[in-house]
Amino acid sequence: MSDIISKAVDLLGKKVPSFDGVCKFVMPGEGSIMMDVNGVRAGDDEADVTMTAKPEVFMAILTGDMNPTMAFMTGKLSVDGNMGLAIKVGAALS
Repeated sequence: MSDIISKAVDLLGKKVPSFDGVCKFVMPGEGSIMMDVNGVRAGDDEADVTMTAKPEVFMAILTGDMNPTMAFMTGKLSVDGNMGLAIKVGAALS
C-alpha cells in the first residue's frame, strides 16, 4: 500500500468512521480506498458509488483545502454510480 493511500485511509477514517453504503475512492497510480459500515480501508471491491480523483485533489478534500462539491463541479472529481450516495459522501467530507 502506498504512503498516500495509508495517509488517506487514516484521514478519511477520522472524518467518517462508518458510512451507510459502500463507496470506493480511486486515486489513479496509487490505489483505492473502500468506505462502508465497517469503516475505511484500502481495497478495490464493488461499490455503490465510485469517486475518482488525482491523489492531490483527494488529499485536498480530506484536509479541508478543497470542497468536494466544487471539485466535482470543476471536473477534478468524477462520480460513477449512485449520485444520492455521492451527495451523502460529499456532505460527510465537507
